[in-house]
Amino acid sequence: MSSDPRITIVKDGPYVVTSGVPLSEDAAVPCEDGTHLEYHHVKDYETQDEYHLCRCGRSHSKPFCDGSHAKADASGQTFHGEEVADKMPYKDRTDVFPGDELYLFDDNRCSYSRFCHRDGKEVWTLTEISGHDYHLKQEAVAASWHCPTGRLAHVDARTEKVYEDSFEPSIVLLEDVPESCSGPIFVRGGIPLEGADGEVYERRNRYALCRCGHSRNKPFCDATHDPMGFKDGSSAFEGTWGPKDETFTELPEVDA
Repeated sequence: MSSDPRITIVKDGPYVVTSGVPLSEDAAVPCEDGTHLEYHHVKDYETQDEYHLCRCGRSHSKPFCDGSHAKADASGQTFHGEEVADKMPYKDRTDVFPGDELYLFDDNRCSYSRFCHRDGKEVWTLTEISGHDYHLKQEAVAASWHCPTGRLAHVDARTEKVYEDSFEPSIVLLEDVPESCSGPIFVRGGIPLEGADGEVYERRNRYALCRCGHSRNKPFCDATHDPMGFKDGSSAFEGTWGPKDETFTELPEVDA
């Protein structure tokens, strides 16, 4: 890469991704026993030093921008992509849920991706009941670190170790097969995000960007793609996804 990766938001326009960040597509599908969702690989895109990802949801060349944001839609409106998300640091906007061995931090940014459901339970319940059960502790942490929004994070109550999966800078387009809709842009590996005003958001290992154009928490996803049935034409909805995406660590190693 010629320089550090970066995503820059164009005012009422696309996300400009620089420095050859790998772009791929994954389908969220149930695991074999149906107890949680898994990331399954669909496709890789050709590596480009710079590319522009559609932010308005109107492009005819999804996931890439084709200038549709500047054209009037059926109601005569061009795309207005005002950024309204809270820029307060993560630690200052989170609720904390304590368990015997884990603390769960939650900033409530939800993309309805449902990776927070594991082993028939939600992450909040798993955190509360994990206690000294190593397996439940693993499941609790997996439920937080698979969330694409970065909403959830676990910290060990005794060692204060932060549990986070390790990613190279990369972007994954998510397809929600059970809900039959296209989900957010999952940004991994701490890629800086620069707003249209030039201000850089807090650097995070994981975050999910809106690509349907209708989030009420732009630039981040707020799950609006689901009720509106947003689709990008992915072949995943025809059942053509591949094997489990091995860039995700299924279960973490946690302190016993």
